Amino acid sequence: MLRYIAHRLLLMIPTLLAVSALVFLIIQLPPGDYLETLIAEMQSRGEAVDENQIAALREAYGLDKSPVEQYFAWLFGMLQGDFGWSFEHNRPVSELIGQRILLTFVVTFSTIMFIWIVSFVIGTYVATRQYSVSDHIATLIGYLGLATPNFLLALVLMYLANQWFDTSIGGIMDDEYRNQPWSIDKMLSVLEHLWIPVIVIGTSGTAGMIRRLRANLLDELQKQYVVTGRAKGLPPRKLLWKYPLRMAINPFIADIGSILPEVISGSAVVAVVLNLDITGRMLLDALRAQDMFLAGSFLMFLALLVVIGTLLSDLALAALDPRIRLGGGATR
Repeated sequence: MLRYIAHRLLLMIPTLLAVSALVFLIIQLPPGDYLETLIAEMQSRGEAVDENQIAALREAYGLDKSPVEQYFAWLFGMLQGDFGWSFEHNRPVSELIGQRILLTFVVTFSTIMFIWIVSFVIGTYVATRQYSVSDHIATLIGYLGLATPNFLLALVLMYLANQWFDTSIGGIMDDEYRNQPWSIDKMLSVLEHLWIPVIVIGTSGTAGMIRRLRANLLDELQKQYVVTGRAKGLPPRKLLWKYPLRMAINPFIADIGSILPEVISGSAVVAVVLNLDITGRMLLDALRAQDMFLAGSFLMFLALLVVIGTLLSDLALAALDPRIRLGGGATR
């Protein structure tokens, strides 16, 4: 096991290097850079542009160098913990990310727990009651969850929260607690505002997970070993929990590698609608402003979540399913 983990950790190095090159290339593909975008905005407002000042800024930010030099400067800086300078915010990228990573973690962790708990309970319930009224209702709700855009659901829930609970969901906390140290009142304010983004971001993931769990569990319940166990008189609950459910929840575990970055990146539009101070909104703003170091650092963070999540899912699958072996060899 330790040898396998070490092997996978070593494979992460070339993987992340390749991703970093691809991320930097994609960010560089749009014409121009941040300073050219800034110049265009200033000219549209009728402001004068000082060419000497622009040249000084281009040299200070390293934009006068070739793309290859910029990439290696950014890469070696990340290896030393320096993620570059945010042009738009005029602050270090690491400082900007550090301010929002905690709230992002709270929203992401809560959303993942919401997806897993709700989909596990509903998926198991409807799979054991195929074609019942509850199964048809869950199917309808699942399709609605997959079809409803997150931003539309966010607007609806914002209205309902304001009308029914007298809660203004315009951020992740009340304005009075912004830029204030953490306290009990601030945590309660976050919890009061948290349920809306969790439901909005987790709805589509929950709906899809319910459908996959239901399909997999129905397939397992029709296999010969379940039929044999039922014929031998095993209790239905024991027969369900012993093997079929363990095999059916493999998609839950396998999706760890994709659900972590999906929740963060997929919440960008929701973060704009709900005015959430999390990383998804900052990533969207950085891409629009061509703030390449800030955007590149966020994308590398998502790539790191993918490789770490994939490793965790592989290890969990190997521990959960005896048919899976880390080395890829068959059990004799």
